[in-house]
Amino acid sequence: MSDLIRLTAADLATKLAAGEVSAVEATRAHLDRIAAVDGDVHAFLHVNQNAEAIAADVDRRRAAGEQLHELAGVPLAVKDVLVTTDMPSTSGSKILEGYMSPYDATVVSRARAAGLVAIGKTNMDEFAMGSSTEHSAYGPTRNPWDLERIPGGSGGGSAAAVAAFEAPLALGSDTGGSIRQPAHVTGTVGMKPTYGGVSRYGAIALASSLDQVGPVTRTVLDSGLLHDVIGGHDVNDSTSLSKAWPSFAAAAREGATGQVLKGLKVGVIKELPDSGFQAGVSQSFRESLALMEAHGAEIVEISAPHFEYGVAAYYLILPAEASSNLAKFDSVRFGMRVIPDGGATVEDVMAATRAAGFGDEVKRRIILGTYALSSGYYDAYYGSAQKVRTLIQQDFNSAFAQVDVIATPTAPTTAFKFGEKVGDPIQMYLNDVATIPANLAGVPGMTLPSGLASDDNLPVGIQFLAPAFEDARLYQVGAALEALLVDQWGGPLLDRAPELNGGAR
Repeated sequence: MSDLIRLTAADLATKLAAGEVSAVEATRAHLDRIAAVDGDVHAFLHVNQNAEAIAADVDRRRAAGEQLHELAGVPLAVKDVLVTTDMPSTSGSKILEGYMSPYDATVVSRARAAGLVAIGKTNMDEFAMGSSTEHSAYGPTRNPWDLERIPGGSGGGSAAAVAAFEAPLALGSDTGGSIRQPAHVTGTVGMKPTYGGVSRYGAIALASSLDQVGPVTRTVLDSGLLHDVIGGHDVNDSTSLSKAWPSFAAAAREGATGQVLKGLKVGVIKELPDSGFQAGVSQSFRESLALMEAHGAEIVEISAPHFEYGVAAYYLILPAEASSNLAKFDSVRFGMRVIPDGGATVEDVMAATRAAGFGDEVKRRIILGTYALSSGYYDAYYGSAQKVRTLIQQDFNSAFAQVDVIATPTAPTTAFKFGEKVGDPIQMYLNDVATIPANLAGVPGMTLPSGLASDDNLPVGIQFLAPAFEDARLYQVGAALEALLVDQWGGPLLDRAPELNGGAR
């Protein structure tokens, strides 16, 4: 049974379809793994007590001859920003402690319809505000590679669950890098789809013009399989794109042949200097580019002069939208309610509830956002940030007229130790310097493991960016490089991870 947790989702799906293993056995193996190691990792905030019953229903339907989806019976972890009817949805915040949603997020309902087994809700920075999962109201998640280090954020729980073999697939959300940066530091694959390509309905909003739901997996093919399930138009999401999408799993399978690299033009941004990146991160990035070049790709230097302003613009746009979105947590309609001693007006209750229910980072961003939107400052701050956003979009347009994809290191450093940056918000925010531009422009971005940093032996990711709507191109390119790297390593990068405390790998 322990071997089941090490299978990719695609390989597990094959065994399920062939009757070599049951959905109940697969689910039980992953629940056992959670019981063994999650006391150390703390990837999960809630484990689904009905998971085995859901799996048993998949087995019953398969035995009855029903034609099921390829991923039917495969366990799935769900970031706690996505609401679910059968498990609490807290978004990592005390203000929503114990909240039960009356409906499922669209991506969750689509996963259920495909027969995936939701085994639990994963930990995250409160309301997705953070890059280390240290801002969760329920305690930090730990990186399976080194339990003294962060697993990234805000979706550290989803990435850690996949890296620790607690789930083969996970759902995350990415507002400025919250899928890709955790994948970078945990040796997993993270995909931020084109804005509007995956429904945000039922995703507790942080910044509505930036948020995007996507998959977290151990392989590019697994990401494509899950993306195929959750993607597509949704009438419940006004920003959902009403276009037909190709099969991303098929694109990954095609890319794994390596033919896509021949003549591929890969852009490298000259304004993204090595000096801002850890030496081992830069070295791994250059080695990956050299490997692609050796197999037919052309490396092209491009200019994106406004990318350097992305972090500043993002940390005006995001707090502004967050301050608006989080106004709904007012103690009146749902969630926590704190009533001060003595007589209290609605305003008193609201103030007391928000003071007690929100953590420091959430309060910081609400204050920043409210200030940026205030009378007399709107044009100077929020309006100017939106102009920078337009310039970044133009940089992408110019770049993609010259190259097929853009490549960057996913983040400046490998996983840092707990407490190293939590007291310095600026340094924490700079973790997303390479991932933020994709959210500002709405283009898709993928990260996959590129190796271990030479200076600390921790995972490093390489990020690929493509034009809007060209998500399939990322699956082709990502799968092509992944195949070369896995062949070079002699197996998946996660096979080289050290032993986890509390459970055997």
